[in-house]
Amino acid sequence: MPRSMTAFASASAKYPWGTVAWELRSVNQRFLESTFRLPDTLRHQEITYREKLRQFLQRGKIDCSLHIDITQGSTTAINLDIARQYLAACQDIQQLIPGSPAPLSPSDVLQVPGVMQENNVNTQILQAATFDVFNEALQKLVDARCREGERLAIFIRERLNKISHEVALVRKVLPQLMAQQQQKLRSKLEQLPAQLDEERLEQELIYLANKGDADEELDRLETHIEEFNRALTSTSPVGRRLDFLLQELNREANTLSSKSQAATTTHSAVELKVLIEQIREQVQNLE
Repeated sequence: MPRSMTAFASASAKYPWGTVAWELRSVNQRFLESTFRLPDTLRHQEITYREKLRQFLQRGKIDCSLHIDITQGSTTAINLDIARQYLAACQDIQQLIPGSPAPLSPSDVLQVPGVMQENNVNTQILQAATFDVFNEALQKLVDARCREGERLAIFIRERLNKISHEVALVRKVLPQLMAQQQQKLRSKLEQLPAQLDEERLEQELIYLANKGDADEELDRLETHIEEFNRALTSTSPVGRRLDFLLQELNREANTLSSKSQAATTTHSAVELKVLIEQIREQVQNLE
């Protein structure tokens, strides 16, 4: 079953020392692109999270946000060494600036990365907890993409059935339309005062028949529809394959339209293009 690239999932867990929560958002993207918003203390783990994401997903733009709430005792501590280094650097820069510099408030120093540090939770314990919750959120995201993919597959199959109906309709009326066209040509030629060469007449009729013959296009349309339905049952990502099949379907619909010699086939060709475009809009959401 194909999977959608549009989904949202979240997971959280409570521990004696606090709470860990992940939020994952997924939208359409030609390739796999992930963005992580992590606390400074876990920024070095981004590669680990990214590798885990690649094991589950192959396409889509994924936005991942981690929230940690430490509740045990004092949540943070001040790293005075980093604060002193920051203040010393500020003093050096102030000497290079003429005039009276703007005063530096304590809140400005506290917002410097690394000055405020969590001091109550062992780093390994924190990493293990965030990784467990991330796995849970990632599995929920995959499940949500699967559910959305199922709904999209139902929509696509409905359009494919309508395409099959139009193909069957054209195939049914095509012989009658061809006979009518040949009869019209014979009637017009019989009205000419000069006597026509029968051999030349037969050649013209054969040319007309070949020009309006759409059996090959109808056969290829049916083949592409079968392949489309087969791909929709696959458990592997099929978005790119379905996009290619849509190009082929559209190509045959255009050829059928160019060969159309009656309102019935013209209407069917237009309907085919409309249905194909509706499918294309949904296929762009599939992984």
